[in-house]
Amino acid sequence: MAGNQSVMTREERMATESIGRLMASMTLPSILAQIINILYSIIDRIYIGHMEGVGANALTGVGVTFCITVFISAFSGFVNNGAAPLAAIWLGKGDRDHAEKILGNSVSFLVICTVILMAVFYAFQRPLLYQFGASDATIDYAVDYLTIYLAGTLFVELALGLNAFIICQSRPGTAMLSVLIGAVANIILDPIFIFGLHMGVKGAAVATVISQALSAAWVTGFLLSKQSSLKIRKKFLKLEWGILVSIFSLGISPFIMRATESFISIVLNHGLQAYGGDLHVGALTIMQSVMQLFSAPIGGFTQGMTPIVSYNYGAGNFERVKRLYRWMIGLCFGFMLVSTATTMLFPEFYAGFFTNETALVEVVGKVMPVFMAGMLVFGLQNGIQPTFLALGQAKVSLFIAVLRKIILLIPLAIILPHFFGVMGVYYAEPVSDIISATTASVLFLLNIRKILSVEALAKIQ
Repeated sequence: MAGNQSVMTREERMATESIGRLMASMTLPSILAQIINILYSIIDRIYIGHMEGVGANALTGVGVTFCITVFISAFSGFVNNGAAPLAAIWLGKGDRDHAEKILGNSVSFLVICTVILMAVFYAFQRPLLYQFGASDATIDYAVDYLTIYLAGTLFVELALGLNAFIICQSRPGTAMLSVLIGAVANIILDPIFIFGLHMGVKGAAVATVISQALSAAWVTGFLLSKQSSLKIRKKFLKLEWGILVSIFSLGISPFIMRATESFISIVLNHGLQAYGGDLHVGALTIMQSVMQLFSAPIGGFTQGMTPIVSYNYGAGNFERVKRLYRWMIGLCFGFMLVSTATTMLFPEFYAGFFTNETALVEVVGKVMPVFMAGMLVFGLQNGIQPTFLALGQAKVSLFIAVLRKIILLIPLAIILPHFFGVMGVYYAEPVSDIISATTASVLFLLNIRKILSVEALAKIQ
């Protein structure tokens, strides 16, 4: 009984504790976890980019694999940003069994995705990598890295997908540990395998797989333990169509957001290779890494805030929800404004972390201020999109995701180079970011009052 009382107190504090204290306790561990998690790829790229004599080509080759690794991780978005907020809403409604059914179905879904993804990418990796921007000078590095990385697909899906179920129990510190364990292991193992054992990019991939396995073991171990108030139970692993539809309807937006990052990288890499060559593909790898570095704190902040918003929405605490989303949107906008400004003012400084190649640094110095300009206002969308998700508004969130990446960015990245050459590829990013952020803001202002109503809440399944 005491254990159940402790669980209820921990979860109910999301509806009663002061917002400042709650935000700090829920978001700071998630922010740290996201920053640490992004170090997986960034540390790999830093070490690879400084490999003697081959760093630039190796960095570009590994950068091309980003298209595939991001697509793989996108499937965890169905669970991380779709199923977990849905479980939090049901916890707010007081139905723990239904929340655990969502968790069990999520586990089975991720295992099925793993089998399919590994089969497809192992069968077609080399031709796909050529299509995605690899050249004869970089293809071997790309294949060496991806072949090993694919072996850890299940670890990626479980670690990224299920961690949010720990956060929605109001246990952000425990969730942070899962990321911390893997990232620290990766930081330690990278130089050992890359330089100490002279494995190069293969060593980076081995270090990443081992690290992700450790993270996955921590997450699944906790969700099977007595400490977890939401448990993985055998009886709930059987897929139920109704639950899957609910997960897909809410998770499709973050999935598309993540999956289209892969398609965008394909289009951008292909255009940069055609109009500029390997140097520009390498420059994109660096800029995407910097963008990830600044997006990580935002992702951690919104991941920590989402279950709070969802729980209070499920409990009908609409006034508290208003205060929460105002904080979320305001802080996301302010952070992205300031961090983006530094990349535009000091692009060569950021490039220097990843390469010593003078020519590559010069290219980044020229194009980064253009490529990143739209991020000055994109913080608005960074805050609005997870707010829609937290409130169960899948259709609006999906439209915003589709607008920026599919309707705007991909066509612009194909069309603009015909008029502006290689710079047209870079212009596509800020144009789509500004239009998308503006549209998201307008939709939010028009819909938020209607969403915060008893009638809208009753429609959440």
